[in-house]
Amino acid sequence: MDNRLNVTYITFGGHVEVHKYRYLYFVVMFTVYILIISSNFTIVCIIMIHKNLHEPMYIFIAALLINSVLFSTAIYPKLFIDFLSEKQIISYPACLSQWFLYYWLAASDIVLLSIMAYDRYVSICNPLKYPTIMRKNTVDIFLISAWFLPVCLFLVGLLLNAKNKICKFHLKGILCNSTIQTLHCVRSTILNIYGLFLLVTFLFLPVLFILFTYSRILVVSYRCRGVRRRAAQTCLPHLLVLINFSCFTAYDVLLSRLEPDSSKIVRLIMALQVVIYHPLFNPIIYGLKMRRIYDHLKNLFCKMV
Repeated sequence: MDNRLNVTYITFGGHVEVHKYRYLYFVVMFTVYILIISSNFTIVCIIMIHKNLHEPMYIFIAALLINSVLFSTAIYPKLFIDFLSEKQIISYPACLSQWFLYYWLAASDIVLLSIMAYDRYVSICNPLKYPTIMRKNTVDIFLISAWFLPVCLFLVGLLLNAKNKICKFHLKGILCNSTIQTLHCVRSTILNIYGLFLLVTFLFLPVLFILFTYSRILVVSYRCRGVRRRAAQTCLPHLLVLINFSCFTAYDVLLSRLEPDSSKIVRLIMALQVVIYHPLFNPIIYGLKMRRIYDHLKNLFCKMV
């Protein structure tokens, strides 16, 4: 604790030989960050520019990719500073802010994936009603809800974490996620119950809803041969992204439950998979698997060459 400024600092203990490989870490992660920013923004710009992509499905994809950029921007700059610093520390308020951004954007992603599943369900199972249901006002409400609802609920979690007194000042990780609860002097029952509520709200219920919608799509596709190809082309990328998000969630849950004496290398690899695969995987899948986006990307690169 810095008594002059009355600021509490947390030390990150998850880096492996950072003093020896600091420049290698920096170059590799900076390259990944540039790839994440450029790949996501390229597809977002393509969706914004081309009028044949101004449809609900592509608008939701753009929102998901914007989330990937925001998520990376909440994590990577602090990693760069840590790689080049003698001490890997963060103030406790900044740590709580990173925790909030981390889970707000992750929760927003699963809400967007649920909305996209509903969009595909209406498009394939009720095509005649699709223009009526998925109007511009409805899309706007969905987008606002995907960002605003997680903000409200995770702000409560932020306040509950901030009220808890901390007795430890060392995190066995490289970022502030669910592991910040290990800093608390006493495990809060209210915080645990609220955390369970958030887990059910932003993981279990959306995944069940997504599985239900895609099961209905599969039934319709099985009965009607004419929609099989269309369903496969538009639903497969969403399913792949859902699997990627599930892996992201699994890694995050496992990170907070690893034994204290577990290998630092194992912790580091799992943490890096969380911050690399999730934001980099989405633009690759949507860029390669969505036919219209792929065609525009191909035309763009052909013009550049």
